[in-house]
Amino acid sequence: MNRIDAVFKRLKQEQKTAFIGFLTAGDPDIPTCIECVKQLEQNGCDIIEIGIPFSDPIAEGPVIQEASLRALQNDITTETVMRMVSNIREFSQIPLVFLLYYNQIFKYGASRFLRESEAAGIDALIIPDLPMEHREELKPLADAHHIQLISLVTPVSSVRKKSIAEQSEGFLYCVTSLGVTGERTEFQADLKAFLNELSAYSDTPKALGFGISTPQQITEMKSYADGVIVGSAIVRQIGRLAKQEITLEEIGSFVKTLADAAHA
Repeated sequence: MNRIDAVFKRLKQEQKTAFIGFLTAGDPDIPTCIECVKQLEQNGCDIIEIGIPFSDPIAEGPVIQEASLRALQNDITTETVMRMVSNIREFSQIPLVFLLYYNQIFKYGASRFLRESEAAGIDALIIPDLPMEHREELKPLADAHHIQLISLVTPVSSVRKKSIAEQSEGFLYCVTSLGVTGERTEFQADLKAFLNELSAYSDTPKALGFGISTPQQITEMKSYADGVIVGSAIVRQIGRLAKQEITLEEIGSFVKTLADAAHA
């Protein structure tokens, strides 16, 4: 069983909501990033998303854009990210998901990218700008390398939501608010109805993401979601670490408050 499926199955039995954390690979450097992964896992993350730095991350807000810039300034490449993941797999079996853009895969070569992702120990990919037709091309390759393609779904027309949900695997990344990533205080009006509609189309676990940043928000959302995703709020803390304003242990403490809210 895929690591992601196993985690959601276990948490469902425990009646807990999955806590999914995000960080940017190589931010602020590879050794520190690996230590951040350890902090995330040790403090309650169930799944970790790893963003591959990109010069034009269209779905990302300023916090994650700055993290990409920090990593790129250190000459972080897809090759170095693959090696980083291999290093993580020496001490961890936590589910790992790459978040990247279609052009990054296209330039690297889809076959090579998926082959190396499997060898490194990646479980799934999130590709925010992946068109449905390209998904169909990528799916056989991903299947051959035992990698799931995580679909993003927004509150668009029912027809579109239905087709996305029916094709979903791993978990459905349910976008809480339109626009780019980043911490928010307001979300779309009826997230519960949105998730209920998706549940009518698919049994794939639903995880809410985009803008979630506080334990209070997680507490509100976890009653109707199978998972919650926090990105920018964690990356902001890593940015503070890069400036030596906080310690690795303080990042761990911050993550623990979020994970505890999800698991309570």
